[in-house]
Amino acid sequence: MFATLIGAYPAPREPLAPDDAVRGTVAELAEAGLEPISDGRGAERAATLADVERIVAAWRLAASATDRAVKQALVGPYSLARHPASRGAPGANPATIAESIRGTIEALAAAGCPLIEIEEPAAVDAGGDEGERRRFGDALRAATTGLGDAVHLSLVITGGNANAIGAATLFDLPFSSYAFDLIAGPDNWRLIAEAPGDRGIVCGALDPSADAADRRERLVGLSHERAHAKVEVLATAARLASTASPEELAAALDPRAVDIRSAATGRYSPAARNQPGRRL
Repeated sequence: MFATLIGAYPAPREPLAPDDAVRGTVAELAEAGLEPISDGRGAERAATLADVERIVAAWRLAASATDRAVKQALVGPYSLARHPASRGAPGANPATIAESIRGTIEALAAAGCPLIEIEEPAAVDAGGDEGERRRFGDALRAATTGLGDAVHLSLVITGGNANAIGAATLFDLPFSSYAFDLIAGPDNWRLIAEAPGDRGIVCGALDPSADAADRRERLVGLSHERAHAKVEVLATAARLASTASPEELAAALDPRAVDIRSAATGRYSPAARNQPGRRL
């Protein structure tokens, strides 16, 4: 099990040069225990179409600041084509957008990027119409088919339920893993239940709002300090889930989370232990 950040990470309050801000974010996320790490900028819509070299250079900068794996996020072709900034722009038709994204993926893979996330927030609006479902699948297939051996590709769906698209459409795409928002889109569990066994699944687990319980890794609109606290919670939880013994979990967590009797009664109720002369 691992913990990672999906989306942007708030900048620190003190002004920093852009490169120093990236290095600081990478170091902070690594110190919190996340991996793979991002540069905290999130997917860049304009750069996806306009400047492949800038995206690759940004990834190289982040990768040079840590010995941990660093990923890169791109807005997917379906969402990018529907974004207002793309409408009417030269070369903004779906086929050209998919070709541009494919070129960006190839350039990142050649530079050594181990994981690329393709974010498709507009997927939650595609499921109700057969034509849109087809356009969604066709755009992603054109951008990614045949690239899976070069780099790990992950499809990221956030912002709501995408189960209306259907498991057949989603899992027929050439992605090695899928990230689903289970806070805004709890019905995405239905898709996860139908995922093939060879696909990785990443589940959103922290709520992004400043006053919410720490339950999701997508962090948007927070202060830098609050975001840092949330990613530390996420990384610690992933570490415990991966490596801790039952005794260590009981010591580290609310007992109701790991003890069935405590969960049922709402208070810690340790099970009685066998003692000489006592029947259980």
